[in-house]
Amino acid sequence: MSCRVLGVGEGLWVAALGVLLLAGLSHAWRAPGTVADDAPSYREPYRPRFHFTPARNWMNDPNGLVFYDGEFHLFYQHNPFGDRWGHMGWGHAVSPDLVHWRHLPLALAEENGVMAFSGSAVVDWKNSSGFGREGRPPLVAIYTGHYTERPRQNQHVAYSNDRGRTWTKYAGNPVLDIGQKDFRDPKVFWHAPSERWVMVVAWPPERKVRFYASRDLKSWSHLADFGPAGATEGIWECPDLFPLQVEGAPRETRWVLIVSLNPGGPAGGSGSQYFVGDFHGRQFVLDPGASRGGTPGGAAPLWLDHGPDFYAAVTWSDVPERDGRRIALGWMSNWEYAQEVPTSPWRSAMTVPRVLTLRRTPQGLRLCQQPVKPLDELRRGAPRRFAGGTFSAAGAWLAGQAPLPPLLDVDVALSGVTAATPFTLDLQAGPDERTSISCDPERGRLAVDRTRSGRVDFQPAFAGRHEAPLRLVDGRCRLRLLIDGSSLEVFAQDGETVITDLVFPTTESRALSLRARGTGMPRVDGITLHELSSAWRPDASVVH
Repeated sequence: MSCRVLGVGEGLWVAALGVLLLAGLSHAWRAPGTVADDAPSYREPYRPRFHFTPARNWMNDPNGLVFYDGEFHLFYQHNPFGDRWGHMGWGHAVSPDLVHWRHLPLALAEENGVMAFSGSAVVDWKNSSGFGREGRPPLVAIYTGHYTERPRQNQHVAYSNDRGRTWTKYAGNPVLDIGQKDFRDPKVFWHAPSERWVMVVAWPPERKVRFYASRDLKSWSHLADFGPAGATEGIWECPDLFPLQVEGAPRETRWVLIVSLNPGGPAGGSGSQYFVGDFHGRQFVLDPGASRGGTPGGAAPLWLDHGPDFYAAVTWSDVPERDGRRIALGWMSNWEYAQEVPTSPWRSAMTVPRVLTLRRTPQGLRLCQQPVKPLDELRRGAPRRFAGGTFSAAGAWLAGQAPLPPLLDVDVALSGVTAATPFTLDLQAGPDERTSISCDPERGRLAVDRTRSGRVDFQPAFAGRHEAPLRLVDGRCRLRLLIDGSSLEVFAQDGETVITDLVFPTTESRALSLRARGTGMPRVDGITLHELSSAWRPDASVVH
């Protein structure tokens, strides 16, 4: 949870106790099973239709991602009173498939001068906390308490015995306090070899994460610290730590540590970096030769996403072992302009959920991401396919497909890509309005340029061109584009390179075109265009 936009000292504006009590009731004014008369249509201008957004008001970091009893829970930083940062609590939604979401009442509200900042949630299967009832495991949320009238952050817990529908804050809060102004965003997981809970928590101004252990989720002891390392220009936030198998080597496992950074991201402002190493229950140790970034002799930082609009990424807890997926979600915005984006009655969206894998490359192990498979179920009607041919023929085929619908899943495969064949795929909207995806094989770079993408004038930092490394193998390049009402996610080389950009075109009409910039042209092996339907069902605003 970033405090850069509104610092700790600015919390003095918080409303009086009577208003605070309303925070807990803000989503409970309608009867269960009813829809509000002013429920959002999910067809407002720029409203994403297959990305998660709050029904209204402000949202930032994903929190408490946990799977329990057939439901994926998504909590998120939420202001129930307005469309800018403030009065932070935990909004709440659930989904059976990570695509179709249903809003639930506010889970954790600002109370007694303490906001509920970012954190995590777990299923306490053995009832180690003692919070469970009638032999059923409780859901336990571990979050940062941010004090509005004094410079202090510490860690709190709350629990639920009704599948997350209602929450009780632990009377013994805080459970971890080191007397710091900035100490936040706990991610907790069960470490089976040591039979205890482990907490990874950010120590922002020190550019460190701290590790703690507990047998009961209430009493915590310090284990070790990690950092500074990697990118250190901005403060560190929102850590996550988890094991991940290497692709093609099911017996080879590494631990991945995610740390978000603000500012200092790869495209300016916010960003999420990662480290690959090992964890034996006490401290995280980087693999030999892995990126150390800001440390002497270190390599460049490793980024989950090279676009400007991917931050505070964390993964779901308690996904069943038979599922085997490690699924991540990021906040699809940037602190440089998040409070200024031209949307209403909501602000901010999440990225699509992404399945993470580790891939061995000549440069070392790299984190790869693919959209979750249930997104394919949103594909509508027969796909439009170009079966393969010359670059010119592919361009002519694309021209014949215009106009395209606003929600698209696009797959483009090319071969014969060399230093002499740089190319650009343009996503066109209004007159002289386009977002460009360019491949520069000579430099090994992929870029998204949104300087002419539509509405770019609402904040000086928004317009820009954002680059990422691109590894070509045997001259082949594959791009997958997910295009929603106000976003573009580019997955290149089967998720090895990802760039996420918000875009605000002035019309819903879309077109795609190809252009080459070199002395030669690559071959286009195939193009597939899928129209997508909205993931929001009529009962999205029903409270259950």
